Amino acid sequence: MAGVGIGPFNLSLAALADGVPELSTVLFDQSPEFSWHPGLLIEGATLQVPFLADLVSLTDPTSPWSFLSYLRARERLFPFYFAERFHIERAEYDAYCRWVSRGLTVTGEQTDRRTGLRFGHRVDAVRWHTERELFELDFTRLHQGTGETMALGRAFARHVALGIGTAPYTPEAFGPLERDPAVPVVHSADYLPNRERLLAAGHVTVVGSGQSGAEVFLDLLRHRPAGRERLHWVTRSPAFAPMEYSKLGLEHFTPDYARYFHGLPERTRDELLSGQGQLHKAIDHETLAAVHAELYHRALRTGWPDAVLTPALSVRAAGRLGPAQLELHLEHTEQHARSRLVTDAVVLATGYRERPQERLLAALEPYVHRDASGRPRVDERHRMVLDPCVTGSIHLQNAERHTHGVGAPDLGLAAHRSATILNSVTGREAYPLPRRSAFTTFGVRSDPAMPADDGAVRQSGGVADARTPLTRSAT
Repeated sequence: MAGVGIGPFNLSLAALADGVPELSTVLFDQSPEFSWHPGLLIEGATLQVPFLADLVSLTDPTSPWSFLSYLRARERLFPFYFAERFHIERAEYDAYCRWVSRGLTVTGEQTDRRTGLRFGHRVDAVRWHTERELFELDFTRLHQGTGETMALGRAFARHVALGIGTAPYTPEAFGPLERDPAVPVVHSADYLPNRERLLAAGHVTVVGSGQSGAEVFLDLLRHRPAGRERLHWVTRSPAFAPMEYSKLGLEHFTPDYARYFHGLPERTRDELLSGQGQLHKAIDHETLAAVHAELYHRALRTGWPDAVLTPALSVRAAGRLGPAQLELHLEHTEQHARSRLVTDAVVLATGYRERPQERLLAALEPYVHRDASGRPRVDERHRMVLDPCVTGSIHLQNAERHTHGVGAPDLGLAAHRSATILNSVTGREAYPLPRRSAFTTFGVRSDPAMPADDGAVRQSGGVADARTPLTRSAT
């Protein structure tokens, strides 16, 4: 099996594949080493999921690649135990993933590993070789220092996992400005490398009200002079809203909900996704509380801070104003009033978009089945639906939200999805998966009532019974 891209999701796949003795797995990434959102590893910023949402634990807590195994290897198990932290810092999660990646990375001419990561290898194309009944992956080996081409190569695999991730999204109004390195417009993904530059700016505007926007605004607020903060935080959303974090609300991030969502009509899935932003695009309660607390303490010391937080405000256009300033043209979406804002720097906390796969999979295009919106059809096991003449499989990691729902980008489902993929490619239950994962029954079925294990009668709901094979047709 081959993997393209080594982010947390394909790293999870590699960590679990390391425990499947009959499987040979290699993953490629063009980066020189593992790196997870380095520009947002702000001191104190935590994951929005518990530490059990590591690469393996929710499928195999005995794995040598679990977060607890990492702590033991670093002799930090007792400090972590006494710290009583259910949500770990992002920097610690990044360090844990780096530890796993170093343990699985192929070095030199090492050829005895069943599972190996190859950094500094850019996969350029994936094709189906009809005679061999294998996928061909053309790759370029890059110099780790300069990124220049060192050699070309080719790998063959029966199955491929695409985990090429997402890319920072820049709104059209800021495109030309963000591409000019001389203009202080940066995406939040690049916040830390530009932090000192932003702190030195006379006035800073943060655009976007997701978790990243809140963390950037809070960090700037904490490090600018009291009474002279000179900060704006604007968003087109109607409020600086908290993320849904109720226990039953979190069940939208379970395998049960993904299974239910997958079985819905395409149009229904799209309608649901458009209304579920508060499940994954809003701000956690603790960050909102920290922003308010910082503003309140500053108000006590110096009066109202020079910080303006305005929701329902969209940026219509942006441009340079003289050699050193920027001008934003704004529109309030509820008052329908227009205004302008002069600022010295802008941070775009405007999220991410899936990286396009078309170029990488161009040779496979004739075989790819697509939905009414032109997106790849993906079956329940995260496999792209291909023409039957292609007997291998391509699995998607974090590129199937349109078929599997809001949980696709969530770290909490990483291990389950990886195990699902490994069970699929091995043709056996390499990792047993739970029959049920949520108290909520999502939807109803027309199946007749089935006897429960204890002899009682139960109605089949949105949860797959162990005796019911997962054989829905791909949608």
